[in-house]
Amino acid sequence: MAAPATRADGVRPAWLAAGLAVLGAAWLGPLPEWSRQSFAAHMLMHMGVVAVAAPLVAAGLARSRFDPARHWPGWFAPMPASALEFVVVWAWHAPALHHAAGHVPELLVVEQGSFLLVGLLVWVAAFGGDAGRRRDRAAAGVAGLLMTSMHMTLLGVLLALASRPLYAGHGSAMLGLSALQDQHLGGVLMLVFGGVAYLLGALVLLAGLLRDRRGMVADG
Repeated sequence: MAAPATRADGVRPAWLAAGLAVLGAAWLGPLPEWSRQSFAAHMLMHMGVVAVAAPLVAAGLARSRFDPARHWPGWFAPMPASALEFVVVWAWHAPALHHAAGHVPELLVVEQGSFLLVGLLVWVAAFGGDAGRRRDRAAAGVAGLLMTSMHMTLLGVLLALASRPLYAGHGSAMLGLSALQDQHLGGVLMLVFGGVAYLLGALVLLAGLLRDRRGMVADG
């Protein structure tokens, strides 16, 4: 029999405000303009959305009455969420789509909006939901976040080690970087922010599961 829903926690306004502040910095600051010429700037904007803002917003909403995973748990399963983020992230990094998003403002809005949606989907799926079903969701969340960390790491490595530039028209005159060096820097940013953020999220969930297990053993 399914565990009964428990009383919702409150919204954590500090986490939520921090996430919204990061989104504002990513979207309303100079990064959108810089990203038209610099792949690294585009990657910094991307990572700011999915690896910094999304987990902060998810932490602010998780297990509150505004947590969508409490109301629609079937739509926020961690592994399918991670698979969907994989498709969205890799699709937008195909050279043709990336070029289009960099030169058509409406497509940039669609791209960034999709990054935010799938980022929130993954983080809310991992950390949200009813407390009574927390262990099962957290275990699946560990797997989902590890899978996301792996594909972010893989894409970052491919970009950082590529022998030729994959994205025409990029290069950072501000930093004195060629197109290939700019691309390598973007790959490193994905490794540092993307791979590490999702790995840390998985470790936080795993630590919580281990604490719960020790508590159950002590009580038993």
